[in-house]
Amino acid sequence: MRILLLGGDGYLGWPQALHLSARGHDVHIVDSLVRRRFDLEHSIDSLVPILPLRHRVACWKHLTGRSLSFEVADLTDHAALSRTFADFRPEAIVHYAEQRSAPFSMIDREHAVFTQVNNVVGTLNVLYCIAEHAPDAHLVKLGTMGEYGTPNIDIEEGFLEITHKGRTDVLPFPKQPGSFYHLSKVHDSHNIMFCCRIWGIRATDLNQGIVWGAITDQSTLDPDLATRYDYDHVYGTALNRFCAQSVLGLPITVYGRGGQTRGYIDIRDTMCCIELAILNPPGRGEYRVFNQLTEQFTLLDVACKVAEVARAMGYPATLEHLPNPRVEAEQHYYRTVHTGLERLGLQPHLLDERSIRTLLELAARHSGRVDPSVLSPRIDWRRLRNRVRED
Repeated sequence: MRILLLGGDGYLGWPQALHLSARGHDVHIVDSLVRRRFDLEHSIDSLVPILPLRHRVACWKHLTGRSLSFEVADLTDHAALSRTFADFRPEAIVHYAEQRSAPFSMIDREHAVFTQVNNVVGTLNVLYCIAEHAPDAHLVKLGTMGEYGTPNIDIEEGFLEITHKGRTDVLPFPKQPGSFYHLSKVHDSHNIMFCCRIWGIRATDLNQGIVWGAITDQSTLDPDLATRYDYDHVYGTALNRFCAQSVLGLPITVYGRGGQTRGYIDIRDTMCCIELAILNPPGRGEYRVFNQLTEQFTLLDVACKVAEVARAMGYPATLEHLPNPRVEAEQHYYRTVHTGLERLGLQPHLLDERSIRTLLELAARHSGRVDPSVLSPRIDWRRLRNRVRED
């Protein structure tokens, strides 16, 4: 298939491009490279070194003989995006091209506005380009489980059957986003569902949990094919931060009480989920939602898992609780339905001792690149303006 991959230079977009190319698809990457600019602006960097996109693409062709085409473009530029759609004529569009950090969106007004304009306007432009140039194409959009928040009921896959005053209907599951980033994802979902209804677009919205891991079948072919490993307080996941802290002998820092529960998924399973969605498209005009996760843990669960493996490897791995910079429930009910992708054939990789050891070993190999100053939280949800770095 001809697959247009938006955001193909990012943590998930790059290995996704390799995964789909390895399966024989014709993949064209569009990326603004803005994520690399963020690193420079906020004095952060991937723990694992990342080559420029052009070099990555050349390495992939050299190793496999398969070509990846790419262009640098911004989705908020409708004219440029329209030309890409008209020239490439995609049969499927995989949409990763969004500002993906909740803390980034809460730094100040400028970062909140950038997040919403970049994400919402960019997705609107994609929807218009599909309607204008590829009306039969299938949009596979990466959403987030953070759209739902932490309701005191089971989280269904996108929709909920409600009976009210004797009448019953199936309606979108109520959303309780926890940041301006998560709000942008909610707006995306509403816009996509609306366009499916009025224009007959077909779309799959994948509400994904927290992704862990940095190694895929393709990235192991050469170090130059590596994807990002973010550990900092702006873009890093708690699991990556815990691993970086462990190999430096620093305390593992848990925000608040640690009862915050979230869904998790291996990066290899993310690659498979996208492909499963592409190969099993919805009908014309159908908007469907899958919850893309395989298991769930509290923050304290994850910290204890990392500490246990780290101690077995010879690191001290002590735990330290910090005041929570986020506004969130620190103990709550959390149960999610996530059967749709498994019915399509997903076979999960679970977060076990071996998986954590692999992450710790990766962090240890690049421990010299860890900047301890970016491990501590500096973005407080309660402030209107945060100073991210101290000069």
